Amino acid sequence: MTRALAVGLARLSGGEAPLVRAAMPVAATLATVEAGIAGLAAHTLMGMGVSGLPLLAIFEAAPVFRLVDRAFGGPGEVPDPLPESFPLSAELLLAHIETCVAEALSFALDGQGGEEHRVRPLRRDVSLRQLDPFPAHADLLTLSLDIEEPGLSAWSLTLALPTTTLAAATTTPRHGPPRRRRFVHPEPAEEPFASMPLEVTAVLVDMQLGMARLSNLRPGEILPVAVARSVPLQIGGRTLASGTIGEIDDRVAVQVTHAF
Repeated sequence: MTRALAVGLARLSGGEAPLVRAAMPVAATLATVEAGIAGLAAHTLMGMGVSGLPLLAIFEAAPVFRLVDRAFGGPGEVPDPLPESFPLSAELLLAHIETCVAEALSFALDGQGGEEHRVRPLRRDVSLRQLDPFPAHADLLTLSLDIEEPGLSAWSLTLALPTTTLAAATTTPRHGPPRRRRFVHPEPAEEPFASMPLEVTAVLVDMQLGMARLSNLRPGEILPVAVARSVPLQIGGRTLASGTIGEIDDRVAVQVTHAF
C-alpha cells in the first residue's frame, strides 16, 4: 500500500515519488481516536466494496495547510493561529489526496481492480461526531502513514479501520508492487492546479501620503488621485499582467494588454 500511495502522490504533485512509511498498527476505539486529535482536522469516511464497509482517513490541519502553501509556490508555511475551517483550496487538495489514498488501498487489497475491494471516498467532515463513521464500541486498528519528500517537511495521515472491515479486506491474497508510471509535470490548466481559486488584485491607485497628512485625515476630506494608464494585476504581491481600465455591461473592467 505504501508503494502504491507513493506513486499516486507523485502523480498528484508531478514530482518524484515520496517515501511513505507505515507505523505499527495500534488498537483503538472511536473515543481514543477522537482524543488523539488536537484542533482542526478533516475526517474522510471511505467505503470498501459494494457493501461500503467503512474505514476512516484523518488529515490534521497543519500538514494540509503546508501542502496548500507549497501548491501555490510557497515554502510550506502554516497559518498561526490555524483557522476554524478549511478554505476551498484546502478542500480541493484534500479531495485529490483522498483519491490517492483510496486508489492505493484498492490496489493493495486487490491489484486486479475488482469491485469487491475497491475503496471510494464517501464524505468528509471536520467533526468526527457529526461524521459518525463507526459504532462507538467498535474495535479499531489505526495506522499512521508518514510521507517524506526530498527538501520538504514530512507530513502524515492516519487510517482507522474496524476489525470487521479489516477481516473482509484480507480475504484475498495481496499482489505485487504497482507498475511504474511515467511522471508528468502538471500544467497550470491541469489538475491539481486548474480548480484552485486564486485572488487577483487590480491596483487602480498607488499613492503616497506623508505621515502628517495621514494623521490629519478626517471624514469628508478629498484626496485627488489619478488612475494609471497601465493597471497591474497581482497575485500575492507579484505582478503577472497589466491592462487598461474600461467598462463592460455597466461594470468596471480591465482589458489585459500585457501578460508576463
